[in-house]
Amino acid sequence: MYDTIIIGGGQAGLAMGYYLKKSGGSFLILDQASSAGESWRKRYDSLKLFTPRSMSSLPGLPLSGEEDVYPGKDEVASYLVEYAERFDLPLKLKTTVVKLEKEDGLFKISTDQGTLLAKHVVVATGPFQTPALPAEARSGTIHQLHSSSYRQADQLVPGSVLVVGGGNSGAQIAVELAETRTVYLSVGAKMKFLPQRLAGKSIFWWFKRLGVLSVTSTSGPGRYLRKQPDPIFGKELQELIKKGRVIVKPRFRNMEKERVAFVDGTTLEISNIVWATGFKQNLEWINVAGVLDPEGKPLHYRGVSPEKGLYFIGLPWQHRRGSALLQGVGEDARYLYEKMTVQQKRRGI
Repeated sequence: MYDTIIIGGGQAGLAMGYYLKKSGGSFLILDQASSAGESWRKRYDSLKLFTPRSMSSLPGLPLSGEEDVYPGKDEVASYLVEYAERFDLPLKLKTTVVKLEKEDGLFKISTDQGTLLAKHVVVATGPFQTPALPAEARSGTIHQLHSSSYRQADQLVPGSVLVVGGGNSGAQIAVELAETRTVYLSVGAKMKFLPQRLAGKSIFWWFKRLGVLSVTSTSGPGRYLRKQPDPIFGKELQELIKKGRVIVKPRFRNMEKERVAFVDGTTLEISNIVWATGFKQNLEWINVAGVLDPEGKPLHYRGVSPEKGLYFIGLPWQHRRGSALLQGVGEDARYLYEKMTVQQKRRGI
């Protein structure tokens, strides 16, 4: 039996492990990957963070190198491996959790490698679990893949490509593909562009200086920002749109054979579709009453569940905008560690 088991060995789970290491209690981090950072290595090759190294680190270990450089996905993956090794975090890899229950005051974690017991559990699986695809995906004869499966342009068949989704992943993929082919970008709302740098500083440096990064999820400004679509950082896509090298289309409606229809009634004949439509959270394996809402989302306050001993970390807007990102997850991990320590003292553990 362990004092704490962390389910998920990505950035959120590792940050939580960093603080638990200070407690002296027994803990274990479970992850289905074969190495720390594996999910980053599986992302598309051209991926770069929109925060510089100076704002992309976990607690206790800054990303090495020039502070103003924007790290790529392989650098982040290697950093997470280094992080786990530097702090000697107990990672149990290649382990898939299939069910979480609570019996007789203890959490029972059923995995494909056996059953584990713990007094406390931190769910650190994050929001990026199951690709979100429309019902029409995989219909017709158009070559399709989700952004989570996209690595580079040569995965696509010759011809035009439609990128569906106006977030930063869709923007980066559209920019890359525009170098070699005709690109259409289907978005559901007007895109907002922000410069990646302003007056020689990262836009996130300005956000921090102006207090934007301190806005909490429950404040008035926080509630407003949560309703807004994420801005596109950088002006590369905006410039390509102006030059006609990326053609913006409205929201995708349906497809039939090689033709795609949009909500404005227009259609296009397309050779490829990249679905940059995000992910769905999948917590169906949690079998503990009263911890998920009717939509299957966790009930919590700053990651603290109504069920004693159960915590969540790495959720979007868990406390602030950066809660699901490298730049913000450390603060949430420290908060949860402090809450866990207080609760354990009260219970005499």
